[in-house]
Amino acid sequence: MLRGARPAGGAEHDWAHGSLEHQRPPAGDWTLWLLLGGRGAGKTRAGAEWIRAFVRERTDPARIALVSETYADGREVMIEGQSGLAHIGPPNERPTYEPSRRRIVFPRNGSVAYVFSSEDPDGLRGHQFHAAWGDELCKWKHAEETWSNLQLALRLGRRPRQVVTTTPRPIALLKRLLAAPTTAASHATTYANAENLSPAFLGEIAAAYEGTALGRQELFGEIIEDVAGALWTRAMIEAARIHVPPDFHQSLDRIVVAVDPPASAGEAADECGIVVAGVLRGASRGEATAFVLADRSEGGLSPRRWAEKAVAAFREFKADRILVETNQGGDMVREIVRGVDGGVPVKEVRATRGKRLRAEPVAALYEQGLVRHIGSFAKLEDQMATFTGEGAASPDRLDALVWALWELMLRPAAEPRITRIGQESFN
Repeated sequence: MLRGARPAGGAEHDWAHGSLEHQRPPAGDWTLWLLLGGRGAGKTRAGAEWIRAFVRERTDPARIALVSETYADGREVMIEGQSGLAHIGPPNERPTYEPSRRRIVFPRNGSVAYVFSSEDPDGLRGHQFHAAWGDELCKWKHAEETWSNLQLALRLGRRPRQVVTTTPRPIALLKRLLAAPTTAASHATTYANAENLSPAFLGEIAAAYEGTALGRQELFGEIIEDVAGALWTRAMIEAARIHVPPDFHQSLDRIVVAVDPPASAGEAADECGIVVAGVLRGASRGEATAFVLADRSEGGLSPRRWAEKAVAAFREFKADRILVETNQGGDMVREIVRGVDGGVPVKEVRATRGKRLRAEPVAALYEQGLVRHIGSFAKLEDQMATFTGEGAASPDRLDALVWALWELMLRPAAEPRITRIGQESFN
């Protein structure tokens, strides 16, 4: 159905005619329907409609499990979201939410659906269900334990069934479920549901993700495998991701803008890596967490233009200084930045070690949970997840990230050699 269309009579609640092919349960004797799709592909609506149909087809009450990453997600997405159970179907058939008991009750036959969180796998113990809907399985905190407990609870009726709606990620549980003979899988891209998405949303996600490996996952619903020998895995990067208020950076103790200038200028030039990061010190000595705030990298820039972008980021985030790598361009790099704004503090850094050796301690910070990404940086994260240290391609965004995190988290321990005022080399 076209966005905004409203069929006559009760047809607006006729999901069989209003749904897309990938949103309809597949035929066959499956016990798990696995719906993999990009963002906005209509996965949540499909899961909710499957639960609604399951309840409608019964004369006796059913017990259902709704499992999400957190309790808040279960309520805000699976129940109260625009495509959630509380907003689909005829009004007289919609369930009532009882927040104190974390459950919804369907008026049609008294069926009850309970909300569970992957943060509390033991919450599923002692329950038993006829059916289940798991949302965003690949984001579950304790996925294996939560899934195991859910399977043990699906023991009512002759044939318990479940649906899982998720954007895929290369986790072992998902791969195992896809290979199971009792699984029926459906796939959908973001664009398959374009008629029901705002043009602004489509434009934003296209700008952020198209042409990247992360875009294949987030838009096209593909499983992106890790690269052998890469310092970062997709799971490491996802574990670092958080969402915070827009003014969060104001609470940080230090902020830097790191710049990895291209060796040449013009449209064919390499990208200029420009990454903004900050640090929040803990109460105890040595406690600190770094936050990647922005990736303003861009290709085809003139020296003046990349300097303007770096200075603009410095002003936007009220940074303490700009770091510039001077392996390409020497002293001239510093002067280019000062030509834009002579009052901006500039610190020169020079690499004397290979890129991989320089990046390894930074990757270790991610393994220790000491770095957080504020949102998604698709192109930067692609470079991180594919960087092995081999090949001639220059990961300019990653280089800038490494310089920023060295400055904020590793510099005191690195004992840098001072080569002249304002310039450091990391050996």
